[in-house]
Amino acid sequence: MKFDVLTLFPETINNACDFSIIKRALTEKRIEINTINPRDFSKDKHKKVDDTPYGGGAGMLLSCQPYLDALNSIKKENKTKTIIMSPQGEIFNQEMAKNFANEEQLIIICGHYEGFDERIIEKSNAQEISIGDFVLTGGEFPALCIIDSVTRLLKGVLGDDESAEYDSHYDGLLEHPHYTKPREYENLNVPEILLSGNHEKIREWRRLQQFLVTKKKRPDLFLKFLNSNLSEYDKKILKKNNLF
Repeated sequence: MKFDVLTLFPETINNACDFSIIKRALTEKRIEINTINPRDFSKDKHKKVDDTPYGGGAGMLLSCQPYLDALNSIKKENKTKTIIMSPQGEIFNQEMAKNFANEEQLIIICGHYEGFDERIIEKSNAQEISIGDFVLTGGEFPALCIIDSVTRLLKGVLGDDESAEYDSHYDGLLEHPHYTKPREYENLNVPEILLSGNHEKIREWRRLQQFLVTKKKRPDLFLKFLNSNLSEYDKKILKKNNLF
C-alpha cells in the first residue's frame, strides 16, 4: 500500500516511520511512504505557501496553488483515497482504518498555521478527518496515527494475521486482559483458565472479558455492540453470563 503525505515538514513523517512495525513494513515493501512538500511547488519567489485571509482575522492560510499542484503531481492508483487532516473532520475510528486498509493508496494532506483556503478542500475532493476534538499545530501527528493504524491491519505486517482482530475497537469491543510471567506477583495471580491448556475455554473466557471490560469502561460501545448483528457464539456467552 502507498501512503503519499503532503506536508511542509516531511522530516516529521520520515523520522517517525523509521522505527518498529512501520519500519519493518517499509523494509519488507508491504507499504511505501512518500512525502511531498507543497513548498517545492510554490510559484512565489520566496517559496511562500501561505497568505493573509480575505476579510481579516488572525493567522495565515495555506494557499491553493502549491497544495493543489503538489496533489496533482501524485500518480494515482486504481483504488485511491484522499483525506485531509482537519479538526472539523469526521472522527477517525477503527472502522475507517479497516476501510482505508482496503485501498491501494492513501493520500494524506497535512495542514499548518490557521488552516486551508477552503478551495483546497473543495478541489481535492478529500474527506476531512480528525483524530479528536482538540487542535494541534499541524496535521503531521494525526497523519502518523492513521498510517500506523492502517499499516498494522495490512496482511502480513504483524506476522500473525489474527493479531489485529483482538485489538480494542476491531469489532466494536475493547481488548481482553493479557498476562505473562511471573505467574504470581505481589499476591496477584494469573487467572487459572489461562494456564489450563483448554483453548476453547480460554477463547470463551477472553470473549467474556471483552464484554465485561467494554461494559465497565465504555458502556456506550457495549450498548452499540448489543444492538449490532450478534453472532450465535456471542449471544450464547452473553446470555450465559446474564449480559444480554
